[in-house]
Amino acid sequence: QVQLVESGGGLVQPGGSLSLSCTASRSISSFYMGWYRQLPGKERKLVAIIETDGKKNYAETVKGRFTVSRDNAKNTVNLQMKSLKPEDTAVYYCYALRIGDFVQYWGQGTQVIVSS
Repeated sequence: QVQLVESGGGLVQPGGSLSLSCTASRSISSFYMGWYRQLPGKERKLVAIIETDGKKNYAETVKGRFTVSRDNAKNTVNLQMKSLKPEDTAVYYCYALRIGDFVQYWGQGTQVIVSS
């Protein structure tokens, strides 16, 4: 089992920046780590993912604005968000995928609101 705890959500104006952090309860070295987001009544969608070798993938809607990173020594994954838009408003979920058996873990979510 892995517990994931997000932090860093909040209210930010359009064009602003925000950083999210996710801390895992155990080593993440054998996990793909990432972030999804979800609007009420909508499906959860991938934002960014970082593989165990550091390879990154982003949703087209956030490319060039968001940066995902991981620190295996601290069991953390971060999401730096810049040039935020109102359409980035969502609940952001930390995600872990264990390589080998593909078991998934989710955090509880953190709200990000982009509004003036």
